[in-house]
Amino acid sequence: MSKFRLLTIPALLLVAALTSCSVSSNPGGSADAGDQKSAGPVAIGFSQATQQSPFYVQLREGAEAAAKEAGATLYFADAGGDVTKQNNDIQDLITRQVDVLLVNPVDPQGVQPGIAAAKAAGVSVVTVDRPVPDGAVAHVGRDNKAMGALVGKRLSEALGDKGGKVIEIRGDAGGAVARDRSAGFHEAVAGNDKIKIVEGPYSDYVRSKAVTAMQDLLQVHPDVAAVYAHNDDMALGAMQVLKENGKDKVLVSGVDGLMEAVKQIPDGQYVATALNDPISLGSKAIETVLKVQKGEQVESSIDAGTELIDKANAAGYVGDGEFAQASTK
Repeated sequence: MSKFRLLTIPALLLVAALTSCSVSSNPGGSADAGDQKSAGPVAIGFSQATQQSPFYVQLREGAEAAAKEAGATLYFADAGGDVTKQNNDIQDLITRQVDVLLVNPVDPQGVQPGIAAAKAAGVSVVTVDRPVPDGAVAHVGRDNKAMGALVGKRLSEALGDKGGKVIEIRGDAGGAVARDRSAGFHEAVAGNDKIKIVEGPYSDYVRSKAVTAMQDLLQVHPDVAAVYAHNDDMALGAMQVLKENGKDKVLVSGVDGLMEAVKQIPDGQYVATALNDPISLGSKAIETVLKVQKGEQVESSIDAGTELIDKANAAGYVGDGEFAQASTK
């Protein structure tokens, strides 16, 4: 079976319509190149880091919906967290003669061979969620350091003068998102000298891994006062373990605005999260990709924005989606 899937299973009718169209054999060049295909829909290649968390599933769905609305063909490849596979995926997308590439890198540095191959082939690259050090025309994302800082400040306030041990459950080793969410959090709580951060293992943003990590950490640190995880999925896994062990007073916080977490906030144990709607992020990324393909000028870094969600405003973010959205406020 081909490693590529054109859109998703719910979009099979669209797939049938689009696969009959030709794909450009002369992909667009750099950001200032105005050459476009003479016929057929724009062909976008989307190389994604992983589908192993709700955020990345929704990011893909947002991109697919925006591409469908624009009448573009979207070729999707899931790297499965493997940077070698991602470089191969990018090369395959180039071979398919896509007009422009959207890349959500497994490892911003490790994916550079793929980015360089795209540049050599005259295919412009836009990155989403995680920036790369070189080779992309534009990056669409959110300030992950700011997210960590927002949550850190709120958790520090909640702990107050007593402070205590805060277990940090981290995302992916070497990842820019994990690094920034950690740095912002550390800076925000630095002013409270009663807080001691215990750095837990990397759990790759996966709830089941965070459950295992928290079970082990709780054995070593039964006096934990709070948990900060680099996403809500892991934070919810940690909270599950805490509840199973009668630790209902241990505070929990995360990032991303996962609706399951937002709905926990009024009860008090889950203190805060930061808005990071993946649907709108995917949509904004496709909007940027299409501008690049048309030769329009775009900003090199496009910030989709974030906001703290805590007990004071959580009710305004509750909705039917899997993640909180700014429009529901």
